[in-house]
Amino acid sequence: MDRKQCCVKLSVQPSRGLMDEKFIVLVQNVWPGFQLTVHALHQCEDGHSWEAFGHYAADATGTDPSLGGTYSGVEPMGLLWSLRPVPGSKPGLRMRKMNVQTPMEVTISVYQGHQTEGFVDQVPLAGVLVERWYMAPGVRRIPITEGGLTATLFLPPGPGPFPGLLDLWGGGGKLVEYRASLLASHGIASLALDYLTPKITIETRKMVGIEYFEVNLINHRITQQVNSCELLLLFASEQVGRLQCPLLLVVGEDDQNWPMKEMMERAGNSHLLTILSYPNAGHLIEPPYTPHARSMMALWGGETVAHSRAQEDAWRKTLVFLRENLF
Repeated sequence: MDRKQCCVKLSVQPSRGLMDEKFIVLVQNVWPGFQLTVHALHQCEDGHSWEAFGHYAADATGTDPSLGGTYSGVEPMGLLWSLRPVPGSKPGLRMRKMNVQTPMEVTISVYQGHQTEGFVDQVPLAGVLVERWYMAPGVRRIPITEGGLTATLFLPPGPGPFPGLLDLWGGGGKLVEYRASLLASHGIASLALDYLTPKITIETRKMVGIEYFEVNLINHRITQQVNSCELLLLFASEQVGRLQCPLLLVVGEDDQNWPMKEMMERAGNSHLLTILSYPNAGHLIEPPYTPHARSMMALWGGETVAHSRAQEDAWRKTLVFLRENLF
């Protein structure tokens, strides 16, 4: 097919939305059986580029399965969850949104034929820029630095008070905001807190104690906006046996880094415990459509498709759990 005669039309709906919102990719004005490649390209804030692509043969149903590429089958969000570093990238990269006040921008393009490489050297038949946001319109971001704290409070739109949670990450530390901001986009005030590498630890070279968390919880800007009796922890790996509130544990059964399920089986208060367990999912179960990072400094395990399914299902059920126990 001559490219000029093809006049391919590409649309993505919605082209602007939250990170956990599905989109539909529609390619029009192609002949039945026409072979094409739908390609996604994203440049992270660290400068590294990631790509995903699916191979298609056009038909009249509008639900064409991908015949190959980085994903297969009817997977409209495969263009996000199967993103991987472009060829030639250094090993061990992980996609992580650091500035939640800007969107994740993804260029989705259509190429003639079933392509697997060299996309940068080809001219696409059509292209669309897609934005995925972690902050919904009206969500407020409030940095908190008093008393050596390193935290950011995200408040949903409206006057409040709101149900709230404390969002903690394990691993390498630093202030990670994208999950907290996405939770605030769903009506839950969320405090992202760095407790491994905060300013006070850098200055004193000592790990923070329980008072560090207490200072955050009694901070006046938080207590004025959040229902004081409705605060929940969302964490990666903490001591859970002493908790006296409903607890949701999300387990990737192929997690080869932290034996979380075994840790919980030894903890008390099992009547308060809800476990979501996912076969072939790995260590880091993030918000939906986040690319699967199988290994970094440790072996995290998991299969890409199963891990993606787990992330989508766990996020939906986590929001339900929070609404049932916080609102």
